[in-house]
Amino acid sequence: MPKIGIIYNEGKPTATRLAREIQDKFIELGWEVCMAEGKRGILGYAHPSATASYTPIESLVPPDFDRSMKFAIVLGGDGTVLAALRQLAPLGIPALTVNTGHMGFLTETFVNNLPAALDLAIAGQYEIEERAMLTVQVKQDETLLWEALCLNEMVIHREPLTSMCHFEIEVGNHAPVDIAADGIILSTPTGSTAYSLSAGGPVIAPGVAALQLVPICPHSLASRALVFSDTEPVVIYPANPTRLIMVVDGNGGCFIQPEYRVLVNRSTYPAKFIRLQAPEFFRVLREKLGWGLPHIAKPASVELP
Repeated sequence: MPKIGIIYNEGKPTATRLAREIQDKFIELGWEVCMAEGKRGILGYAHPSATASYTPIESLVPPDFDRSMKFAIVLGGDGTVLAALRQLAPLGIPALTVNTGHMGFLTETFVNNLPAALDLAIAGQYEIEERAMLTVQVKQDETLLWEALCLNEMVIHREPLTSMCHFEIEVGNHAPVDIAADGIILSTPTGSTAYSLSAGGPVIAPGVAALQLVPICPHSLASRALVFSDTEPVVIYPANPTRLIMVVDGNGGCFIQPEYRVLVNRSTYPAKFIRLQAPEFFRVLREKLGWGLPHIAKPASVELP
């Protein structure tokens, strides 16, 4: 009996209704269906007095999900996709992402195209695109305090009403760098169209094996975005007398005390997206962000005598 998973945004009536309808459809076809709510993959925030309270990466996988699953259907917006991939990546389960939200930059199809999309998925007529994820860990000496999988970006920034932050950052075996800024963003190519783009970072195509480090409002004209190989580990030391805040993928994180360090590596678990047509990143940039659209009339051709 083939098996699939469904992860849905339980806070959206449309996603909840569709999840039940899809469940009934696949059961009628003789498939085993396992359901999970998107909130299982939301990281949450560690309490200031209990920073060590975290969920290990592999423990976010829903209890009934396993490697025998053909694929999982994800119903929601980009936040649900981020939460779902943290649940699916450790098992290598590909995700068919369906937009029931607003922008849906990470989603593959829309609700009105769902019947045709499901038929293609059932028939196996799709490609799988892998996207790099990051393993983010917070340590004090050798004690692991917090960890998470990250698809978009890891951000460390100051608390409200505090002064500028200082960071010492080691990238691979290169000489350490010092950055003074309101915060820093470490982004994957997938996350290059998210927060780092708003902070002035470049867009990086998903197939490029790179990471980027983007200072937030740096106190130097020389501090600009840096792109480097994703094979190089990153260690961040907060050279700050007060605690900072780390946020991963916009929905969870922990406090970073002066004696902590943050370690970031490319994860051994890639995110796997089902693509119903050949991936075309520039088309997505055009449709979602308006990149490459003409803003002025092109000059008319001139006939030479």
